[in-house]
Amino acid sequence: MSFGEQPIFSTKAHVFQIDPETKKNWIPASKNAVSVSYYYDSTRNTYRIISVDGSKAIINSTITPGMTFTKTSQKFGQWSDPRANTVYGLGFTSEADLAKFIEKFKDIKDLTRQQVAQQQVQPPPPQHSPQINGNVVDENHSASQSSPALPPSPAGARQVLHHRSSSLSAVQTDSPEDPTESPEQSSGSQDGLNLKERRNSFNTPGSTGNSPESQMKYENDRLKLALAQSSANAKKWEIELQTLKNNNARLTAALQESTANVEEWKKQLAAYKEESARMKKKVVEMEKQQNNSEQIGALQTELQQLTERLEKVQIESQDKSDEINQLTRKTEELSAKETKNNNMQSKLQSLEEENKLLTLKIQDYQRQLQDCKTIRDKDTSEVLTLQEQLGNKVTELYELHEQIVSVIQKESNS
Repeated sequence: MSFGEQPIFSTKAHVFQIDPETKKNWIPASKNAVSVSYYYDSTRNTYRIISVDGSKAIINSTITPGMTFTKTSQKFGQWSDPRANTVYGLGFTSEADLAKFIEKFKDIKDLTRQQVAQQQVQPPPPQHSPQINGNVVDENHSASQSSPALPPSPAGARQVLHHRSSSLSAVQTDSPEDPTESPEQSSGSQDGLNLKERRNSFNTPGSTGNSPESQMKYENDRLKLALAQSSANAKKWEIELQTLKNNNARLTAALQESTANVEEWKKQLAAYKEESARMKKKVVEMEKQQNNSEQIGALQTELQQLTERLEKVQIESQDKSDEINQLTRKTEELSAKETKNNNMQSKLQSLEEENKLLTLKIQDYQRQLQDCKTIRDKDTSEVLTLQEQLGNKVTELYELHEQIVSVIQKESNS
């Protein structure tokens, strides 16, 4: 990286590279999400995408007007770098991060197009040959040896790009966990390793794994691995669904019990209020009569006790009302979880259907594999027969040759 390069946008993503042998499968270039940045070189007027994992540069791609960034899924995108002779893939944690990266890629590509348009008008500036770490020449310089260096882009366009970058460069902070293409369990990873070794054996020159039988075995193993993964996920979702159902039933029973207790407390409160009102009336009547002061004192004491009990019941009623509100909120949360469970059940059914399809495919591949074995055995027997016939013919030719030689010798002697 030259001293004139400055980062203009950064984000976090999982980095992949295309398999150079098959050109179909992705090979992870980083174990976790790493920083992926756009850099602008003011001295050379070029833009690059750079990502470093530890001390290793896993992406070093110079952006040209002919490059195109393709969004292949909601959180994954790729672009081809003809200079590096590879295809890079980025897996983001959210769709918004991917959209920001694509927008920045388009902006930089538009600027490079403007530079190319100016290059056709203005004379090229003198060449430079900066070095990386003092001993490795920058790959952009190797490309500039065959094409003139790009002149500076318009100041207004570059200011717009840097202004937009400043609002986006600090968005990503935490490194996410591994993407959905997370590593398999111990048995699944071993099967995946065996599949990868078998797949690589198909592309080895002179290898005997290029036969249809080996290809059928590879496809059969791959489908078995997918079937095992789907079955494991289905069991996990069934356990989680049963746990949520048990929690829902337990909270529903608690809510019903609390509701019944609140109704009982309301009835007791109404009875205490009626008794308090009756006692107040008696006190008033006895005060008017002023016949028995002792009865009035006893009634006043009883009234005071009833008032205190009424206040306690009101406090308990308020507490129970709060508890009912909490249970109601929990019930709503359980309803949302139940809706989610229904979605998981539909996914589970789709996975079961997919498992059935995979089982049918495995049976079909096994049948094809058996047919290939039968054809191979038949071909082997035919080759052995032909070899035996060829040996007989060679023996006959050898005997005929010996006879001809003996006849020639006899004629020469005579």
